[in-house]
Amino acid sequence: MKILVETERLYLREFTINDINDLSKILQDIEVMYAWEHSFSDEEVNNWFNKNSESYIKNGFGFWAVIHKTTNKLLGYCGITIQKINGNDLLEIGYSLKKIYWHKGYATEAALGCKNYAFETLKAKKIYSIIRENNISSQNVAKRIGMEKIDETIKHYYNIDMLHYIFQINK
Repeated sequence: MKILVETERLYLREFTINDINDLSKILQDIEVMYAWEHSFSDEEVNNWFNKNSESYIKNGFGFWAVIHKTTNKLLGYCGITIQKINGNDLLEIGYSLKKIYWHKGYATEAALGCKNYAFETLKAKKIYSIIRENNISSQNVAKRIGMEKIDETIKHYYNIDMLHYIFQINK
């Protein structure tokens, strides 16, 4: 098991098939998934896992399992993906945690680790987070790691147009 990002309390590693149950607890929790207005079916969880695994191979990164160093429990996911916004491919930091781990600083800690990974390992010049306008907690994470809102975009999920804010930080 290769650790890709390490912080004071956490390490981030690639997901394995053994993580599907924990992943389901995140993606199938309607409270956690409120910004998507949709919790995932078993098939959608498997599709998410497979698409993410393909990103590891194709891009060398994706969403990673966020593991607490002391307990070895999977808290959520955080990582780097490629998002197409206005015809441009942007490197994005995304994150989501099980609800019991909200408001403890884990998302900020993991996102900061991913920001450093993007700048140091991937040699990115800019990194983004695209966050739903009603997801104040995620917007606060982006701000705490030094990002600023630079634009807005509409994303279409499950037959709903959703306003998203684009946050950015330069190296």
